[in-house]
Amino acid sequence: MKRLPFQKRTLALIAILLPLLALFIHVTLRSGPLAPVSVVLATVENKSLSPSLFGIGTVEARYTYKIGPTAAGRVKVLEVQVGENVEAGQVLGEMDPVDLDERIKVQDATVKRVEAQLKEAQTRKEYAQTQTLRYEQLLEVRSTSEEELLSKKQDLRIAEAGLTATREELARVRAEREVLESQRKDLLLISPVDGLVVSRDVEPGTTVVAGQSVIELIDPSSIWVNVRFDQIRAHGLRVDLPAHIRLRSQPDHIQPGHVLRIEPLADAVTEEILAKVVFQQIPDPLPPIGELTEITLTLPTLEEAPVVPNAAIHLIDGRMGVWLVTDDALHFTPITPGIADLDGQVQVRDGLQAGDQIVVYSEHSLHNYSRIQVVENIPGVIS
Repeated sequence: MKRLPFQKRTLALIAILLPLLALFIHVTLRSGPLAPVSVVLATVENKSLSPSLFGIGTVEARYTYKIGPTAAGRVKVLEVQVGENVEAGQVLGEMDPVDLDERIKVQDATVKRVEAQLKEAQTRKEYAQTQTLRYEQLLEVRSTSEEELLSKKQDLRIAEAGLTATREELARVRAEREVLESQRKDLLLISPVDGLVVSRDVEPGTTVVAGQSVIELIDPSSIWVNVRFDQIRAHGLRVDLPAHIRLRSQPDHIQPGHVLRIEPLADAVTEEILAKVVFQQIPDPLPPIGELTEITLTLPTLEEAPVVPNAAIHLIDGRMGVWLVTDDALHFTPITPGIADLDGQVQVRDGLQAGDQIVVYSEHSLHNYSRIQVVENIPGVIS
């Protein structure tokens, strides 16, 4: 009977520890590391996707003209400002002629002087020709000697040679004047096409070298978008695909267009394919050259196949697959994904079939022995 108090204390301690142990096990299985993981499930369905391609591009002009001098010089005047529309043949500016105008005046005087010399040489030649004919007639009647006739013929040949030399001199000075006149015309900066002034690279008084751009023009009707598409998702990209163009300056307005050209050279660094997309109708007002643009291309609709959300696909141990739920048990099932659309739906070529239950979202990382608890949504996870 002496050991009874000890037994009472033992029983009391056990009575306290057992509920605590049960509480600990309950907490461990419900909220501890052994607790089931909350997951959101989805059912695999057969659907026909309408895939799309998304790319980022910049507005560019297909035809750009850089107007500048053909020889080094100083800009005298510019007649146009940035943003102005110009016509073909319109004078945009002028280079300083320096002494070119004076040289043209001197050459004009030289041309007049040589023209006067030509008239004089023509007169001498006609006079010598008349004298030769007269002395031939006199010789026939024995009124002069053969030596006199030969002298007159020699005078005629000299006059003809002088006339020929004067004509050649006149042609030379006229050619030199045409060269100066051509150089004078080259000092005018003339628009080759109807266009829009997008840049004045220098201002009047600036000295430029031959070929340096002074004014830059574009053809407003030739603007397009130089767009880049990820090579992995570019399957199906082709010419004439319809496009939706969203300018950064007009995010709420989508403009129609189509693919005009696919560049034969891809970007090996960024692993992108380059393409040119044109507007169905040129925007008014014209977007700034270089503006960033979002392009969405609509690809042909695919045949029906199993489709899963992109969020359900995981890469584990180098294999791409999904967590398949069978009889409340998890199995990582490798799949072969196909084309995806912009809504996050991915076509599965192999590994799943319609009706399979897969995990889309999970509260924590999963493994084959994870216990799961199916819920409608997980707080903090967008579904």
